[in-house]
Amino acid sequence: MPGIFIKKDRIIFYGNTAGYIDSGKAVVDPMFHCGELNDFLTAKQGLAVEWVNGVYDWLANGQQDFGEQPILKSCRIYQLKPEVDPMIKFIGYDELLQGGFGKPDPENYQVVYGGQLETNDLDAIFEKFNLRHPPDFQGHSLSMSDVIELYDKDGSEFHYVDRFGFQQIDFNESQQEQQGGQSMNL
Repeated sequence: MPGIFIKKDRIIFYGNTAGYIDSGKAVVDPMFHCGELNDFLTAKQGLAVEWVNGVYDWLANGQQDFGEQPILKSCRIYQLKPEVDPMIKFIGYDELLQGGFGKPDPENYQVVYGGQLETNDLDAIFEKFNLRHPPDFQGHSLSMSDVIELYDKDGSEFHYVDRFGFQQIDFNESQQEQQGGQSMNL
């Protein structure tokens, strides 16, 4: 058996699950970045390759039956910039609206994390960013007024961290892409 192969849309690199295939694209953890793997994926398989932090951890913590695992969305965490009005920090969505501040404004936010996590579950993401911060996380523990973006090639969904749970919101995606591109290497 060769050292590098694809099994059920998972990329196996010398016994490790290095990534997965999604819509004709290889999504691979950069810890496996090497010429041999890149040549296998691009020249032999004809795939575009996206190197995304956290893919290995997610796959390693997943189910053994690769066919049962959902494809992950990438995640960005937004937190309010230090210079914004302190009255809009750490408040629930209804308080934000009732206080006359309007809906969350992307211009008031900055990206403090970008990458792929081992889950798409908002409660699990909230717990992770409160108890086990990823090493490249640049913000404070996840709190009310923060925004979680889950995205893939089909688009983004944004969730305001509310007093109890999460509120799906509209956010200006073009502004977020600019901020995410400047702050994070995904």
